[in-house]
Amino acid sequence: MKIGLTFDLRSWYTDRGYSMDETAEFDKQETVDALENSLKLMGHETEPVGNTFQLIEALAAGKRWDMVFNIAEGLYGDGRESVVPAILDQYKIPYVFSGPVIMGVSLNKHIAKLVVSAAGVPVSPGCLISKLNDLDNCKLKYPLFVKPVSEGTGKGITEKSLVKSAAELKVMVEWILSEFNQPALVEEYLPGREFTVGVVGYGDEAVAIGGMEVTCKDNLPYSVEVKENYQNYCTYKPLDADIIEECKSVALGAWKALDAVDAGRVDLKADRNGNICFIEANPLAGLNPVHSDLPILSRMYGIEYQTLLEMIMKSAIKRIKR
Repeated sequence: MKIGLTFDLRSWYTDRGYSMDETAEFDKQETVDALENSLKLMGHETEPVGNTFQLIEALAAGKRWDMVFNIAEGLYGDGRESVVPAILDQYKIPYVFSGPVIMGVSLNKHIAKLVVSAAGVPVSPGCLISKLNDLDNCKLKYPLFVKPVSEGTGKGITEKSLVKSAAELKVMVEWILSEFNQPALVEEYLPGREFTVGVVGYGDEAVAIGGMEVTCKDNLPYSVEVKENYQNYCTYKPLDADIIEECKSVALGAWKALDAVDAGRVDLKADRNGNICFIEANPLAGLNPVHSDLPILSRMYGIEYQTLLEMIMKSAIKRIKR
């Protein structure tokens, strides 16, 4: 099978003047190389395509593939992760991972929570603040946690995200509205343990392959800075026996509610009573073989990188042929 690879190479953007913050979610060449090598080991022919701009150029030049392995995050807007899948849909080219609607819903943490909550999966109470006046109608119990509604990789999360007063809330919301030009999601703070669960497959065939508990030094939030330096700030361990089934159940409930496919991660946190709640889903999880959460947690359960990629491809091929 001829497989095209779509991705956002961080160096491609920084070479053109984009900032490190703008490109925080993008991949290094080593990730693309690992994916390509894995697909070749499966017997596929591969062709690196690149980002949205490069994909459009390739399609205009007449390039086609049997399937595209898509890890392109996109650059701007709350539909940025949906752009490559939407383009490929128009050309009837199948691809690995979720489609444009699922990508867009999942990126918007507020909408994702509404969908997941409607399916009976527990979430923390919250409200969306699009303008400062919206705070008048936000009746939540302090402490609260504030973050941009449509960012990934911990962008917009700082030590000031945990707020304990109306004054602190107003400052944080103002900063998000101006800095990120998007609404702020305000939620009742979940003070318990934090987890991330890996899921492979789709629909009733989806399985939670395992998960890990994330503990940050000095109770730091799991921000972009902490994630990029996780060796210094974070401790990862497999899920304890007493909570593994609840974590898997909540993660699978969220995954199925969102109708996500092939593979990804679901982030969870315990409330003050120890109940596991959905935080967000990542249907476009990082796939660096060494540093990304999904490969890290997979190894904890004996699933090496090559096996993980084979499971992902098996799901995608079966789904496309159904």
